[in-house]
Amino acid sequence: MNELQMMVKFIVDGFVSPGSVYMWLILFIGFGILGLIGERAWFLFMKCGTSTAAFMSSISKYLKSGDFEKAIKFSSTVQTPLAKGILAVLQNRGKGSKQVSKAVDEVFLSEAPKIGRNIPLLPTLANLATLLGLAGTIYGLMLAFDAIANVPAAQRAQALATGISVAMSTTLWGLIVAIPTILIHGFLAARADRIMEEMDEKTAKLINLVEE
Repeated sequence: MNELQMMVKFIVDGFVSPGSVYMWLILFIGFGILGLIGERAWFLFMKCGTSTAAFMSSISKYLKSGDFEKAIKFSSTVQTPLAKGILAVLQNRGKGSKQVSKAVDEVFLSEAPKIGRNIPLLPTLANLATLLGLAGTIYGLMLAFDAIANVPAAQRAQALATGISVAMSTTLWGLIVAIPTILIHGFLAARADRIMEEMDEKTAKLINLVEE
């Protein structure tokens, strides 16, 4: 049996040990984390994943030909935060830079919460999984010490091993859930920041262009 198989067996055994309640709680948290990651990944990489370069190239082509209506129509068909920002600029062109900036700010106020939604929950859930694993560890140590103090000598070794197993399996399971969550949180947060930076950069450049 290799190390991976031993680890899987150790975790599976934890679900039928005296500390199984902690294992199941961590598992439920893991399902919640997977749901959040799936939803955020779909929104940030799929829904907001339209090629920025291709989108801006099409907008630039329409603007160079002076066809603002086609640029507006094209922007309205792309449902990304950047496209909504560009659409706000185009629809308010000629009304003064103050009005255009106000329209863009309104888009930012509505889209920024959508971009960053639920991302801060991921490290919180990762910490919760770790703490539940620690709680299981403490419970396992309590079982081990109780075995030393109260269990008859004939059963003491088995009871002591059970307590140590509970202590180790809950900690391992909590860390297996928490560590990838923290790593993925970093990628999602970076992606969200990049989308906001692109919105800010592209809309600012377009405002300067149309208000010249």
